[in-house]
Amino acid sequence: MNISHGILIIFGISIFGGILSAFVAKKMKIPQVIGYIITGIIVGNSGLKIINTQDIINLAPFNFFALGIIGFLVGSEIKYSNLKKYGKQFSAILLTEGLLAFILVGFSTGVLLYFTSNNFNIALAGGIVFGAIASATDPASTLSVLQEYRAAGILTTTVIAIVALDDALAMTLYGLGTGIAQMLSGSDISTIKILLNVLFNLFGSIGIGIFFGYIIHYILRKSNHHESSAATSFGLLLFAIGIVNQLNLDVILATMAIGILVVNKSPKRSREVTGYIKNLSVPIYILFFVLVGARLQISTLPNWIWLIIGTYVIFRSIGKYFGAWFGAKISHSHHIVQNFTGLSLFSQGGVAIGLSIMASHHLNNISVIDGYNLGDVIIFVVTATTFIVQIIGPPLVKLSVTFAKETEKDVTTDYILNKNKVGDNLMIDAPTVLESTTLRDVYSVFSKGNFNLIPIISTDKKLLGGITITQLRETITDQTAWDWLLASDIMEPIDDNINKSASLLIASRMMEQLQTDSIPVLDDSGIFVGIITRRNIKEKINQEKLKLTIDV
Repeated sequence: MNISHGILIIFGISIFGGILSAFVAKKMKIPQVIGYIITGIIVGNSGLKIINTQDIINLAPFNFFALGIIGFLVGSEIKYSNLKKYGKQFSAILLTEGLLAFILVGFSTGVLLYFTSNNFNIALAGGIVFGAIASATDPASTLSVLQEYRAAGILTTTVIAIVALDDALAMTLYGLGTGIAQMLSGSDISTIKILLNVLFNLFGSIGIGIFFGYIIHYILRKSNHHESSAATSFGLLLFAIGIVNQLNLDVILATMAIGILVVNKSPKRSREVTGYIKNLSVPIYILFFVLVGARLQISTLPNWIWLIIGTYVIFRSIGKYFGAWFGAKISHSHHIVQNFTGLSLFSQGGVAIGLSIMASHHLNNISVIDGYNLGDVIIFVVTATTFIVQIIGPPLVKLSVTFAKETEKDVTTDYILNKNKVGDNLMIDAPTVLESTTLRDVYSVFSKGNFNLIPIISTDKKLLGGITITQLRETITDQTAWDWLLASDIMEPIDDNINKSASLLIASRMMEQLQTDSIPVLDDSGIFVGIITRRNIKEKINQEKLKLTIDV
């Protein structure tokens, strides 16, 4: 397939297949991200080959775009108040889980590479790079699961902070590791140059993120047009991703810095932007993980690479779990954080794959064994291990927040509206009049309450139409006629109504679309049962938020 002509087909197949597989995954009560990856395997190199290797290479810019969106959303979850309150705990857990995974994976894979290549320098170089990549945790699938199950609490806060900061630690270890690997392989590169590259990558990425974050903050503070400010902010985010990518810096670090700064500097004004990007992220998430699965070439790998893959997964998992436990223990963290943080850090994704691609460019001249150079081995191992840990990682995140009793705790307006029905929150005693009611009596009903609409019903309670107070006043100025004009003479049909079994979210969106404050409600037989108003919806939101916040 020619990518220039078939890109929309690839996108369509990937997103549709991802949604379908996510639906099946949801029915099986497993995280949806697993369904996305399986879809990728089916349509990719190990399956139908609808998406081939060249397509994946040509779609590399999309991966950077997806990583940028992921980085921004991760950053938007990090609050200064939480960092100040739990900073000591976060730092301890970050260093212990990252460094223990680095040491265990680096040593074990290095030993296997030595027995494969019979070359100590190649084994040490490969082990250091594998260890550095193993320290990274995937923020995308982790955040996806936490959002899917509406998680909130001390464990959720800790996990979000760790997966966000893991990227900086992984980049530091990777920068030092690849530099050392190049020196061991005979490349002419100095220690000072290695350190300068690492510092430039870290501080350059964060610096660009802070710069764009302040620009977005300024726009949000000065603009009163929510839609235009959200669109402008999104455009600046894309601009930042492009600049960072052009300079070969870390996309996630830069956009994470943007997210942190914008949300903390403009906590209220940034809600529109983060909500806009969060809604946009759904198809991006799907396509990103479909491409992860499509990249795999399961049947072509030799046995010794599968041995490295298994060793990598086992020792990385041990390092992540016990490292997080030890860090939480020495920092006197809550027992929930001690017991479950490690289980939430198994996922590995875009950051690790990105680092493996970068490593392949630097180390493709080092031959491990006939037909395989170190760069290729790193890509094979990291891609395969990514698939394996993405299968086991998301369910463990779900298991952790479930055991910690932090699921269904994220208090969002859409969540509240979606779980509540119109029929349970309507005005049952809403004023109505029969079609034979005189206009004077209709006006009397209006004068007894603050109503914008009075439904007109038949004797068998069927909805016939409605009259608004404005319509009543404008219809006739001669009030002497109000005694003989009937409601049926001036009423207008009401085409827009809602069933009592619909969610409040649907009712709210209908009101926004129709620019109205109330909608008549019917039952399954078409009988009028009441009115749902914006006031009813706001009262329900406030009640549920208060209740759920107390429960947290």
